Amino acid sequence: MIDDLKIILTKVRELYTKYGIKSITMDDVARELGISKKTLYHFVTDKDDLVGKFVNNEIDFRQEEICKCFSYGFNAIEELFEISGFMNKVMRDQNPATEYDLRKYYPHHYQKTVSTRRERMYSYILLNLKKGKEEGLYREDLDEVIIAKLHLSRSENVHFNELFTVEEFTSMKLFGELLAYHVRGIATEKGITVLEKKLKELETNTNK
Repeated sequence: MIDDLKIILTKVRELYTKYGIKSITMDDVARELGISKKTLYHFVTDKDDLVGKFVNNEIDFRQEEICKCFSYGFNAIEELFEISGFMNKVMRDQNPATEYDLRKYYPHHYQKTVSTRRERMYSYILLNLKKGKEEGLYREDLDEVIIAKLHLSRSENVHFNELFTVEEFTSMKLFGELLAYHVRGIATEKGITVLEKKLKELETNTNK
């Protein structure tokens, strides 16, 4: 007997990642879990509710993973690479059909995903800029609010821009170029040294 919503959402995440959202019915979810639909409905009222809980679970998962990056003692540039690397992996692992289905058939849940991601990424970028200035890695005279909005806008435009294919905007090449473009414009000489080291590490790991 399944008595934990987390177990259900773990299976749902697996199914949605593999097949998208639209094609997965409540019958499919119950069958994959080895439970009756009646048991499934003890946890959710309908598919819309299930999708909403899936979205909330994804938001919480990403928040937990990103928060881990703040506990490792990284400097601002290392931290930036770690968080951006995690988000890049999330996009690589995600089935495009999942986001498409969410956007088309569950726009209210999709909008929550987008707005929450935007708010949190803006907050992370702002914190990173302040930290980098304190560490002497970023220019003291940079405007944190303007730069945070510019970087967020640039990152979102890459994600939603039809000029880039899914393969291109999730590639390590574009990932490195985007971070280098951002950091070179705000870094001190000390920061550039750290950046060059991180780019070399990225290139080495990519070529393995």
